[in-house]
Amino acid sequence: MNQEAIKKAAAVIAAKSNYVGGGMEGYAVLALIDEDGYPSASALTIAKSDGINWLSFATSPDSNKAKRIAKSNKASVCIASAEYNITLVGTIEIITDSETKKGMWFEPMSHMWSGYDDPNFFAIHFNTERYNIFFVDGENVIFAADKL
Repeated sequence: MNQEAIKKAAAVIAAKSNYVGGGMEGYAVLALIDEDGYPSASALTIAKSDGINWLSFATSPDSNKAKRIAKSNKASVCIASAEYNITLVGTIEIITDSETKKGMWFEPMSHMWSGYDDPNFFAIHFNTERYNIFFVDGENVIFAADKL
């Protein structure tokens, strides 16, 4: 286990959580299993996170993501740039209880939902089971792959 890689990955994820800027700098790619058993990936803003341990996202109950999570809780998250690749593999769940959704809410979500209690707002919570982290800094390469 390379603690330096894990710390760097946690910092990247934290910087992308609660993202309020423009563009796509604050996103991660979430891959789920679709209705036909194939992986399907989509870019989402990270709502909240705890290092590489867990990440939360937002979606609507009628979205493809919600339907896929209901059929299979297996998921992967990838955050990448020219300097790093952070791939997390684990399970995902839909959060419907109001108190947990309140804790995952952040204000920029209000452009899509009226608040954490909006019936069209679902929080989705990803729990990491294993990871593959790769950073390149000039000539230095930092790598870590393990189970949590």
